[in-house]
Amino acid sequence: MTQKKDEGVNHWSRIASEWIAWARTPNHDAFWAYRDAFAEFVGRGEGDALDVGCGEGRVSRELMSCGYRVTALDAVRELAEAAAQAGSAHAYVVAPVTELPFEDGQFDVVVAYNMLMDVDDVPAAVKEIRRVLRSGGEMVISIVHPLADHGRFANENADSPFVVNGSYFGRQRFEDTVERNGLSMHFAGWMQPLENYAAALEGAGLAITSLREPIPSLSSGAPANMERWTRWPMFLWLKARPLAR
Repeated sequence: MTQKKDEGVNHWSRIASEWIAWARTPNHDAFWAYRDAFAEFVGRGEGDALDVGCGEGRVSRELMSCGYRVTALDAVRELAEAAAQAGSAHAYVVAPVTELPFEDGQFDVVVAYNMLMDVDDVPAAVKEIRRVLRSGGEMVISIVHPLADHGRFANENADSPFVVNGSYFGRQRFEDTVERNGLSMHFAGWMQPLENYAAALEGAGLAITSLREPIPSLSSGAPANMERWTRWPMFLWLKARPLAR
């Protein structure tokens, strides 16, 4: 990892142990309320899947459950090693998403789950993902919804109003520390409008083929205070396929 100014990699290197504890606590964060719906969105398959920014491996494990042969990749060695220790994939790689150590057209599916918000250069990352996708392959993206990024609920009530702060437009740095159930997690990354992500896909020769604004499951065991997110989107999911050259 030799990038000269990768704030995202530096941040996740510092808080890797925090994230491992946070992500591996069942029903602790929003992932658990959306997990089944995301697996359904990806769909079952038998091809080769790459999980970029795999973290401690929970999305890689879901991809294996869907039937894929999974390669888990992260720029932070501690996270990739944690994924390996949990048996999350069939192979593990430490590398930045902008320098993928794979041949052209190697994967049927590339999943970028809540990691493009952490990438310094999203267009460069998406171009690399396009390079390693097969011509009939598919990129699957989850991001925090750009609308959700720019505001907060006024209180903890289920009918709490969502208050938007500042401007939706432009690329803006965010940092926030969340404490819950005895765990603490320092989040940091970039907020940017949906147009920026769409432009990155367009520039890489990828066309959006599917878009979802998922509603969380409120089944028993779901994290607390998720009912508010049945009225306002927390995540945005996209699928994109290579355009014919």
